[in-house]
Amino acid sequence: MYDSWLRLGLDTVRLGFEAQTVVALRLAKLSLGGEAAQIEAQRMVTEKLEAAAEAAMTLATGGTAERVVRDYRRKVRANARRLSRG
Repeated sequence: MYDSWLRLGLDTVRLGFEAQTVVALRLAKLSLGGEAAQIEAQRMVTEKLEAAAEAAMTLATGGTAERVVRDYRRKVRANARRLSRG
């Protein structure tokens, strides 16, 4: 029982650190302005809305908080990889 709570807690902390990396990378990109910054800003809003809808659907269909955090972490890591390349 405690193992799943501990794992959820650690994954949530990791998600927070990973998200901060994405925030920093996005701020750097947005600070440059131009078309790339506009595209990134639109992508950021769209991704957040889609992720929230997916999380709600996961929970509504019997999914767990662990699943939601795992899905968010996957998306955040993908963003970090994409933003760190360019």
